[in-house]
Amino acid sequence: MTMHPLTTQALRDGYQRALQLTNATTDALSVDDFSADWPDRPAWAIGPFRKDPHMTFRLDGQWPDPTGIGWTSSSIFNPSMIERDGSLHLFYRASPKKESLESRIGSAVWTPEDGWRDGDNPVVYPTLDNELLGVEDPKVYSANGRYFLFYNGIWPLPGTAEQAAFPSHGWPLGDVGCDINLAVSDDLVHWEKRGRVVPHEVSHLWAKGAVIPTDGTGEAVRIGGKYVMFLSEGCDGKAVVGRSDDLEHWEFGEQPYLDLTALGSLHEVACAVVDGDNLVLDFFYGDEAGAFAAAQARYALTDPFTQLDIHRGGSLAWGGLIRRDGRWTFAQGWDAPPGERELSLYRSDAPSAPSTSPETR
Repeated sequence: MTMHPLTTQALRDGYQRALQLTNATTDALSVDDFSADWPDRPAWAIGPFRKDPHMTFRLDGQWPDPTGIGWTSSSIFNPSMIERDGSLHLFYRASPKKESLESRIGSAVWTPEDGWRDGDNPVVYPTLDNELLGVEDPKVYSANGRYFLFYNGIWPLPGTAEQAAFPSHGWPLGDVGCDINLAVSDDLVHWEKRGRVVPHEVSHLWAKGAVIPTDGTGEAVRIGGKYVMFLSEGCDGKAVVGRSDDLEHWEFGEQPYLDLTALGSLHEVACAVVDGDNLVLDFFYGDEAGAFAAAQARYALTDPFTQLDIHRGGSLAWGGLIRRDGRWTFAQGWDAPPGERELSLYRSDAPSAPSTSPETR
C-alpha cells in the first residue's frame, strides 16, 4: 500500500493517542536556557534575548474543528512571525498536548491599535495523506510580494510502500514520516497548499527544517543568484541544501555546511539570517554530555557553506528572526505556565544599527 489514507476515523484515533502524551524533557524547555547570557559573545553573534512582557499573545477559547473529531489544543509553540504594513503576523503550532502529534497551525495579528487578535483558525490542518498525524512548526517567508509558509506534514510509516522504497540507513526512522510541505498566499490570510517540497528520494521519508536565509524583514535573500534551503534532519543522515528560483520548485543536493566537532552533535538548524555581509545559522545541538544546547555559526555571503566561526548560545527561533525597531525579535511558547496557551516575544538586549539588506546576487 502507499501512504495510509486520511480518514475521519484515522484522525480521531491519532488525536486520542496525542492526548496521552507526557514528556518531562520537552515540558521543561525554557528560552532562557539558550538565549539569556552568553559569555564572550563575538560582535557577529545575534542576541542575547529577553522577554518583552508587553507583547505576550494569549489564546482564549477553542477553534472550530474542520475535521469533525472534536480536536482541541492545550499548548501553542514553535511560531513564526513576519511584519507587514506595521502589523505583526504570527503563525504558530497548536497541539493537544505540548510537543504532541496531531498539531494544527493557527495565526494571529498584532496592530498598534488593537494589540493581538487571533485569526480565522486553523489556517492549516490535515487534508492530505502526508498530514494524517498533524501539521507542525510553520516557517513563513516573503519574496517578490508573495508569502510562503513551509511546515512539517507528519504521517504513519508502518505498512506503507514508501517505507520499503526509501530506506534510511543513515538516519534511523521510528513509526512516523516527516515531509516539508508548502502553502502560498498573497495576503497572509488565504493560503493554498502546494504539497510536498522535498521528494522522498532526497528525504528518505524524514526532512525537517526548511531554513531559508532572510533579511531583517523576513524577506528571503538570494545567495549566488538562488534562494537556499538548509535541511538538517533526516535525508538519510546527509547534509542537504536546496536551491530555487521561486521558493516553490527546488533542487536538492548533498552539501556539508556545519562542523560541530568542537561542540557535540547537531539536532536541527532553527533559522538563518543575513546581517550585513554575514550569514548566521542558529541551531539546536546536543553538547558533550548530551544536554540540549544552542549555538550560532557565521559564514560569508560569498561562501555560504564554509563555516568561519562558531559560538555557544543561540535563540532557537524555529520560525526565524526579524528586526523590529532595530532589535532582533522572535516568538516562542516554551515558557508558558503549565496549562496556559501563550506565546512570548523575545528581543535582543540593545538596539543595533540596522544592517543593509544585501542586493540580489
